[in-house]
Amino acid sequence: MKTPDLKFSEYPFIVPTEKRMCNKLESLVNELKECGSARTALLVIKHFNKYMDELSTQGSIISVRYACDTTKLANKKAQERLDELSPLIANYYNQFIRILAKAKYRKELENYFGKYYFKKIDNSLKAFDEKIVPELIKQNKLSTKYDEIMGSAEIPFRGEILNLSQLGKHMQSIDRDERREAAQALDKWLGDHDKEIGDIYSELVLLRDEMAKKLGFKNFIELGYLNMGRTDYNAKMVKGYREQIATEVVPVCQKLYKTQMKLVGIKDPKFYDYALSFASGNPKPAGDSKFILDTAKDMYSKMSSETKEYFNFMISHELLDLETRKGKAPGGFCTTFNDYKAPFIFSNFNGTSADVDVLTHEGGHGFQMYLCTGIKIPEYREPTMETAEIHSMSMEFFAWPYADKFFGKDGDKYRYSHLVDAIEFLPYGITVDEFQHWVYEHPTATHDERCEKWREIEKRYTPHKNYEGCPNLENGRYWMRQGHIFGSPFYYIDYTLAQVCAFQFLIEDRKNHEKAWKKYVKLCKCGGKMPFVENLEHNHIKNPFEEGTIHNIMGKLNKILKEFTPEKY
Repeated sequence: MKTPDLKFSEYPFIVPTEKRMCNKLESLVNELKECGSARTALLVIKHFNKYMDELSTQGSIISVRYACDTTKLANKKAQERLDELSPLIANYYNQFIRILAKAKYRKELENYFGKYYFKKIDNSLKAFDEKIVPELIKQNKLSTKYDEIMGSAEIPFRGEILNLSQLGKHMQSIDRDERREAAQALDKWLGDHDKEIGDIYSELVLLRDEMAKKLGFKNFIELGYLNMGRTDYNAKMVKGYREQIATEVVPVCQKLYKTQMKLVGIKDPKFYDYALSFASGNPKPAGDSKFILDTAKDMYSKMSSETKEYFNFMISHELLDLETRKGKAPGGFCTTFNDYKAPFIFSNFNGTSADVDVLTHEGGHGFQMYLCTGIKIPEYREPTMETAEIHSMSMEFFAWPYADKFFGKDGDKYRYSHLVDAIEFLPYGITVDEFQHWVYEHPTATHDERCEKWREIEKRYTPHKNYEGCPNLENGRYWMRQGHIFGSPFYYIDYTLAQVCAFQFLIEDRKNHEKAWKKYVKLCKCGGKMPFVENLEHNHIKNPFEEGTIHNIMGKLNKILKEFTPEKY
């Protein structure tokens, strides 16, 4: 059947009916039970996948419309219903794959789908059981409640009422008083919502710990890794990787921060000063949101025939919601609507270089999704998160030649600050990861104890931060604004692993663009057919877990940094 050619505004807004949905899924499960051969099972699997794509599409539409306007009652009610239905869908999926895992014709299906398909199935079965459905429903509702709090933030600032995205622009101001006041406004907002957000997280942690123990795990860590689809690395390997970052990257970052403060002329820096990279101000796009979108369209049309087709499709089908507004959820993301073979990019433009970053970062996600919409096996369309972030972060670097179009005379200024920010992100990323490991090893810790631990880890990896004048941040509340910690536990180290891989594309692109781009497209087209480490080996990308990888890459990045003259910016 041909995919309907609709614009996003024309997509039907359908909230699945529980009775119809459960009857349909139960019928498919029962059909699979009756199958006596791989041939008959394949037909049922095809019908099951088609219906799961339909449910996934309806769920994605609901989530996107809710993110676009968290205040609209219809969106809110639909999201609440989705929070209740998604664990039920997961339960039927679990029943379906359990039959496949134990089927007498499993070997024949392995020959058809590949062994990794069943490795994913086996992991899913370890991570789910019908008995944790009540906890999953409650978890979804708590995550949505957190998103609602963050999305509805109203922060008084200099006679205006701003949301979190809008406030971020003022934290990059060339005026130090403005940066300080913006930081203090954020600090006050976090303080005002400290108990509310802290209570939500406490409930989430205890829920996840309870689910893990119901499933036979010591704590949530192993379950969290299974939920992230990690089949070829574990927490011990991640710990060793964090140690590499601490040894090889943290000292480099401290030197970069000192250089930055010399550039901006500040001798007693506070944490809000580090948001300003140059005395002349941070690089800003050379035009408004329409200019940025038009420039992105031009960039993708010149980058390759594949990216031209992809981005024209995104624009013509209204698959970008870019500008911030009241009631819109903060942050940026990319999702996909399977029934329409269409990605969707969501962001909050605020007049900073991040507006360009989102069209390259989320644009990279969207490009991979667009290339893989034709993969018939749903489990193989989307890679695990750390692989997915290679697509997005590498695209940021492939956009470097077009920086002069986006930023005018500040093209080099952007490229330098973008590389510095990417390097400096690594210590923050391992801070989030180490914090989460501690939290789930100590699930009964109080909110204050968690905040104390956050500040302790933060001081170890980012010792330059001085929160003077911001008492809530000084008391370890910064993590409360990091949505991944609430909604996607352990999904953060993925960004740092992917960043290390994306650096390799930057280095290779500067040597041989054609070769690097071909390698990138090949990686994108792999989708989710392989786990992370195997995918790296298949595509000849150095493994971040291996001792020496970080040292080698940092040496090459230091050489690139020396090509810039930041004192002239």
